Amino acid sequence: MTSASMSNEKIKIFAGNANTKLAQEIAQQLGLEVSSSEAGKFSDGEISVKINEMVRGVDVFVVQSTSGPVNDNLMELLIMIDAMRRASAGRITAVIPYYGYARQDRKARARDPISARLVADLLQTAGADRVLSMDLHCAQIQGFFTIPVDHLLGNPLFVDYYNEKFKDEIDNLTVVSPDVGSVQRTRMFAEKLEIPIAIIDKRRPKANVSEIMNIIGDIKGRNVLLVDDMIDTAGTISNAANTLKEKGAKAVYACCTHPVLSGPAIERIDQSAIEELLVLNTIPLSKEKQIDKIKVLSVADIFSNAINRIHYNKSVSQLFL
Repeated sequence: MTSASMSNEKIKIFAGNANTKLAQEIAQQLGLEVSSSEAGKFSDGEISVKINEMVRGVDVFVVQSTSGPVNDNLMELLIMIDAMRRASAGRITAVIPYYGYARQDRKARARDPISARLVADLLQTAGADRVLSMDLHCAQIQGFFTIPVDHLLGNPLFVDYYNEKFKDEIDNLTVVSPDVGSVQRTRMFAEKLEIPIAIIDKRRPKANVSEIMNIIGDIKGRNVLLVDDMIDTAGTISNAANTLKEKGAKAVYACCTHPVLSGPAIERIDQSAIEELLVLNTIPLSKEKQIDKIKVLSVADIFSNAINRIHYNKSVSQLFL
């Protein structure tokens, strides 16, 4: 897409501090530059935002993953949206490659909050007219909004990568769901690759601790691919990989859309049976997380295509065909 195809006067891409490199890649794909803004902090820790360009009547896209530090990045996004609204932006789309608080999407116990809904309310109150995100932990989060939500999928990137990687031995590949809750995602993935699936049945005694129970499906002597939407402390994925290897898998690979990778995650992955972990750049990896086992693919092309379609009022669902 060339710069001539989009007018700088009618569309602008802004970026918070969470994922500036991805924002630059998206803008570049659209033939644009990231518009000038500043997001920092006052001496007391309050978020400070300054928009340095006119946005009156402009189709504005604010790129900001609400990854760690989650609350700072979320407040940056909210305040940027508020500033755009007060400056009479034509339409404001919150581009949130990774939607923080997505795991708090229901009341699991009495008196639990539903924080994913609260974040949705905050985004709408701030002035967002539309939300563009990828692989929400729970697709029903779209229903927390009364504004349009475009829910992009990372699966096409993974499918293309593994089709090429295993083109000569695709018949010996099995996709594995790390838990029962991920079966639907895994089945969709397997259907695209036209390969069988297996399921790991596990019990979780407490938060961030998982215990593998058994494996449903044939993985002996086969290459196996663990698929998940996000990896946080990597306990589940590492235990799953080690168990699959112990049960006779030939080699274990893994992929996820959102590499949260908090706490002991990197050490666990490095010491696990995982040969390669493929992730997307919805969350940037700090230097200490850039280990040899982890390979990163960019989502810039998917997001730039979606932004182009939104701007020109075309169907975003065409991206999934």
